[in-house]
Amino acid sequence: MERLIGLTGWLGGWTEDPERLRLVVSGMLGVAAFMVIVAAYFLLAGVFDPLKRRVQAAGKVADPLPVPVKRDPSGGWLKALGDAVMPKALSKRLKISALLEQAAFRGEGDLNIFYGLKVLSTLLLPLLVIAGVAVTRRSPIADAIPFALAAGALGFLLPDIVLQRMVHRRQERLRRGLPDALDLLVVCSEAGLGLNAGIQRVGQEIAITHPELADELQLVTMQSRAGMDNRSALKGLEERTGLDDIQALVATLTQSMRFGTSIGDTLRIYSAELRDKRLQRAQEKAARISSLMLFPLVTCIMPSFLLVILGPAMIGLAKAFQQMNLG
Repeated sequence: MERLIGLTGWLGGWTEDPERLRLVVSGMLGVAAFMVIVAAYFLLAGVFDPLKRRVQAAGKVADPLPVPVKRDPSGGWLKALGDAVMPKALSKRLKISALLEQAAFRGEGDLNIFYGLKVLSTLLLPLLVIAGVAVTRRSPIADAIPFALAAGALGFLLPDIVLQRMVHRRQERLRRGLPDALDLLVVCSEAGLGLNAGIQRVGQEIAITHPELADELQLVTMQSRAGMDNRSALKGLEERTGLDDIQALVATLTQSMRFGTSIGDTLRIYSAELRDKRLQRAQEKAARISSLMLFPLVTCIMPSFLLVILGPAMIGLAKAFQQMNLG
């Protein structure tokens, strides 16, 4: 608190000189404009990626020779910035890496880009707040320091919040498609297909309705083709998704392969349990509707209802009191 008071007093001394204050505000506006331009550049570079267009064009041409592709410099500045501020604790890096993998960000430098975006948002939001105060001129810049500090804290936490939200949404989509995929896998198993062939066929069948789950299943198939054993491939599926349902499925399949029991019977039993769990989740959400409707009922409907019921009585009571005073 004493440091904050000293910083505020120091900035107050700067605000006494109009010329010096104008130079400081101009510098802050320049830095904020530079940050906005850099952020827009990396955003547009991700959308209009020349490397992606070149790879797509090379895929359409039936050329057996490999096409030389240059390294994509997009995000290099963010990677360098994130590498400079990346925490040294291995546990923190592994936690963020797991969240990025569960959100389908599995690139080599995605962890560095995440920390680079974190630093960029931490610096950019306070500058935007100070620039907004300087442009509007409704209050001194020294009064905007607490709001700038709050904006910096928000910018520091914003990438984590967005990442958690993306992971949650992707897990919900995977959870919705898992019962259908298990039913198809049971049919494939009963038709005589093995586990790897069944997973590949299910991934092809659900590619339209549940594309993210289909991508995960296709990745399991490619890992098995590359020489990885089924247990490791299924363990990777569990780590990439982070779902309890898939974790239980992997444990069930691993146990079935270890003891030599029928995979079809195991999948049929687990599919029935998973559908029961989905029904229970739906019933739980339906039971919460009454409590969720309590807030709009009290705030929106109840005041108008009381006004209609008690309004005429209150008007009559007010008139009666007026007549009593006149008498």
